[in-house]
Amino acid sequence: MLASAEEVGVSARPEISFNALVVSLATSAAVHLGDVVDSSSGKRQSPNIEAAGHMLDLLVVLADKTKGNLTPGEEVFLTRVLKELRMRYAEACNSGGSATP
Repeated sequence: MLASAEEVGVSARPEISFNALVVSLATSAAVHLGDVVDSSSGKRQSPNIEAAGHMLDLLVVLADKTKGNLTPGEEVFLTRVLKELRMRYAEACNSGGSATP
């Protein structure tokens, strides 16, 4: 029989939900935009506009494919995340990048 997470000192997994998926993709976009500090070095990575645009595109596909199937809270959350990432992406492109999602 396998030991439980508590028995081996491992914390429980984070909640698996639609919003957690959106947060995961948005966090990846933020990393590629250079907005997240690396916990080991304490420094921010150089922006990778193309990779950030790819993550934004994935979120747009997710929004398109789930349209009409989300709870009101999920819909509002996804819409806000997309709005914020689009604004941040545009800022990054205007300050030196050139990719367009």
